[in-house]
Amino acid sequence: MNHTPYSERRARLAKQLGKGAIAVVPTAPVQQRNRDSDFPYRADSYFYYLTGFTEPDAWLVLDSDGRSTLFCQPKDPERETWTGYRLGPKAAPAALGVDEAHSFEELDERMPGLLANTRTVWYPFATHAGLETVVDSWLQDVRGQARAGLLVPDSQRDVCTLLDEMRLVKDAHELAIMRRAGQISAQGHVRAMQLSARQLHAGAGVREYHLEAELLHEFRRNGSQFPAYTSIVAAGANACVLHYPAGDAPLKKGELVLIDAACELDGYASDITRTFPADGKFSGPQRALYDVVLASQRAAFEATRPGARFDDPHNAAVKVLVQGLLDLKILDRNQVGGVQDVIKKRAYFPFYMHRTSHWMGMDVHDCGSYVEPGEADQVTEQHDPISGQTVQKRPSRILRPGMVLTLEPGLYIRPAKNVPKPFWNIGIRIEDDAVVTKSGCELLTRGVPVDADEIEALMRAAA
Repeated sequence: MNHTPYSERRARLAKQLGKGAIAVVPTAPVQQRNRDSDFPYRADSYFYYLTGFTEPDAWLVLDSDGRSTLFCQPKDPERETWTGYRLGPKAAPAALGVDEAHSFEELDERMPGLLANTRTVWYPFATHAGLETVVDSWLQDVRGQARAGLLVPDSQRDVCTLLDEMRLVKDAHELAIMRRAGQISAQGHVRAMQLSARQLHAGAGVREYHLEAELLHEFRRNGSQFPAYTSIVAAGANACVLHYPAGDAPLKKGELVLIDAACELDGYASDITRTFPADGKFSGPQRALYDVVLASQRAAFEATRPGARFDDPHNAAVKVLVQGLLDLKILDRNQVGGVQDVIKKRAYFPFYMHRTSHWMGMDVHDCGSYVEPGEADQVTEQHDPISGQTVQKRPSRILRPGMVLTLEPGLYIRPAKNVPKPFWNIGIRIEDDAVVTKSGCELLTRGVPVDADEIEALMRAAA
């Protein structure tokens, strides 16, 4: 294992802790699924970011001098026969680049000594149930030795505030993994499109879960450890449900299919959405609406560059979507006015009710503030026409090279009295992952077609 990026991250974090400080970062616990069966294990993102270590029952302790101590499972031949190989404390320093390692069974015994005579203890707030109680118990042990001259930390701080900023800008190691994850995910989408066209042209039945199976097979076949999130495979009207899980609805000729699915590779997520005709041919209304969404994503792409604000891609996408809704008469200009009127009233909200972007990284909705840190006190109040409430707004984040965000505009047209019937039950979303570069942005997930003509050509060739 190359432990260089993890060692570098620990060193960067240590410099930010402050003099006489210590950080404690646990990994995630094993989660029981039912009776004697556990969910597939996935390490805590913060812990993995600093160690690259994937075993449960592990803790990292890091002091402001940069000295790192790992607590992990001890070697146990009998348990390893049942549950698999353990690295063990003896091998951990060489394998992970930490300074020392001990059994996690010694954690409570050793932690008071590590905390004694420090000023501040950092740990992740509100991420591990009961962690603050565990830290308090260690501090109580230190306090009990005050007569011997030991000092107790008088400050507790959230290490997530430091790690969130570090994780927000990806390094070359992270981007290489995310590019590969995007490639694998794209291949899964291609495979699902091809199966849909092949089955329907052959007159065979195909359901949402068949496409999900194609996705998961392709993810795992290429080395992905997990899907990054629950796969959305939505046929027909189901595409108007934003987080619809893949079910058993049949795919039908003349209807669209929306797939929002991607893999996680080596701790990093990807996130792709494509919408395509089940039989490989867009109808006129479907193509008209699809081209509006694609144009809005292109506008978001053009707005994603260094120095722009996080909100800029969303605002650019909304402007194009609103113009399209007016042009297609899904919104009545006589009732809602022009583009700026619609945006001000948020009259588009019934058809586009989510944001265009979120951060991407180790978590599919990754950590990192959406407010520019140096401008958090610049608060303006605005009236929200949907809720009728006054909301506080702060300047959104300034985009910088290495930040990764999604670009995912969509339109969801449910049956309604004033909506032209040819557009009913059409849901379209197009999503790609974009890394901000020095001159603009790079899309990591374009290994699957996005242009309507290219989608039709791909599916025609598969049939």
